[in-house]
Amino acid sequence: MNLSTPDTSEPDPHLCALLGDSHKILIFTGAGISTPSGIADFRGPGGVWSRRKPVYYNDFMTRKAARIEHWSFKLEGRKSFRDAQPNRIHDAVVDLEKVGKLLKVVTQNIDGLHQKSGISDDRIVELHGTNSQIECQSCHKRYEPDPHFAYFERTGQPPECRCGGYLKPATISFGQNLRSQDIRAAEQAAGEADLVVALGSTLSVYPAAVIPLLAARHGARYAVINRGPTEHDSEPAVTLRLEGDAAVIFPPAVAKVLTRV
Repeated sequence: MNLSTPDTSEPDPHLCALLGDSHKILIFTGAGISTPSGIADFRGPGGVWSRRKPVYYNDFMTRKAARIEHWSFKLEGRKSFRDAQPNRIHDAVVDLEKVGKLLKVVTQNIDGLHQKSGISDDRIVELHGTNSQIECQSCHKRYEPDPHFAYFERTGQPPECRCGGYLKPATISFGQNLRSQDIRAAEQAAGEADLVVALGSTLSVYPAAVIPLLAARHGARYAVINRGPTEHDSEPAVTLRLEGDAAVIFPPAVAKVLTRV
């Protein structure tokens, strides 16, 4: 596998060939596809975790102070998540669905931008949950977020469910298990895909980052597009590694392929 920086004046021919020859494409997305929409990276230099300490799930469930800190953190980023709009990467993925080439999107992102872009609900797996709903940690009932953020902003108290359980944005916190149904759906897609494309991810967060490798080990070709190194750069399973901004590299390749469909 050779890491290369494509000539951005023309879509990368190797990527175009992979997209053109494939009919069950698994798209795996990370934070790098959301930064063009104004959502801050969590782990990169200057990212959210460089200035905020994450609240672990066990602390959230056992300490009121941790629940207040978590809701304060979520309130801080609420406006940027609520107002963010899909960008050309999200639109290109939708275009693949429209022509019947998209098998599934498996995302690490919690911003809901794939849904805003128009992806069908049955095509998306949000491995790390979503900011677009609030979930009770006891009865698992889900709620619209705005009233609960308004309550927290007004009172400074973490909201609770009618059943008495603790409410939390429906994201996967540090130390919280991924949902088994999401893992199963992602693994099933990995077993069916003929191409997996990782976009904007350092592929360093597990178990999510196993999904593209699982697809490759089932025989799918594997393309990685990211600005900066990834943990899969030395994996022999990678068919194509393109260095650079996924927003510059991926949409033109999709557009060129779709002119031939």
